[in-house]
Amino acid sequence: MAFGFFKNLLDRFSGKPVDWDELEESLVRSDIGVPMTLKIIDELQRRQDKITAREIVEVTRFHIEQILPYGSPKLRPLPDQPKVILLVGVNGTGKTTSAAKLAYRLKTDRHSVMLAAGDTFRAAAIEQLKIWAQRIDVDIVAGDYNADPAALCYDAYSAARKRNIEFLICDTAGRLHTKHNLMQELGKVVRTLQKHDCSAPQECLLVVDATTGSNALIQAQEFKEAIGLTGIIVTKLDGSGKGGIVVAIQNELSLPPRFIGTGEQLTDFEYFDKEEFVKKLL
Repeated sequence: MAFGFFKNLLDRFSGKPVDWDELEESLVRSDIGVPMTLKIIDELQRRQDKITAREIVEVTRFHIEQILPYGSPKLRPLPDQPKVILLVGVNGTGKTTSAAKLAYRLKTDRHSVMLAAGDTFRAAAIEQLKIWAQRIDVDIVAGDYNADPAALCYDAYSAARKRNIEFLICDTAGRLHTKHNLMQELGKVVRTLQKHDCSAPQECLLVVDATTGSNALIQAQEFKEAIGLTGIIVTKLDGSGKGGIVVAIQNELSLPPRFIGTGEQLTDFEYFDKEEFVKKLL
């Protein structure tokens, strides 16, 4: 579902009888998921009159708007301890950059922020996050390459609480959702943080790449089952990126989009807004 999806639907099905197989293929390829696709087609087929391209667009838009949350509520600090935001996902989705962008977003909203360089399996990730922290002027806790990420996040929480930091953002190493041992290690990070605060992490956000389509849905399902998730961050949601996976993940897993990334700059990162999202699909 590249931006301009509704216009493409209108152009493709105007002035001709509906080819149901072609419509189903178009909807599935938009990454909104098979259940949503079948729901849209079922409603259209139950209509007695001749289906127009405009009706296809209207029904599709209606179901997308119905399933998506109105918008993502702004993150609020806890009254007397750090709020922990754990970022997880597979390799290459942009977790480390998203951690920096989220820190910048929260700092812009006048909150104190600390970063934890929990991706200890890539020396480059540690250095990258240090550079970001220096650039946006926030505290960071970083360890050595191949250090225990759970221990590092534990120490970062101690430091954040000591300094009265409102938000602790923990980056983690990219891991394939099919690797059981790596998912167990992520569970260890969660359990270790809970030694400080049984409700931590208050936010566990899966970072997904919008261009990976249905693979992101599989990732979300596996991570949700392994450690629990509170929402997703969708990266690379620019003019060429697909947005349909946002709909599929919300519809099938009840995981709301919390933030979207649309570019390389620090400012190319915003809270999810349904009206803006749907408008860009026009």
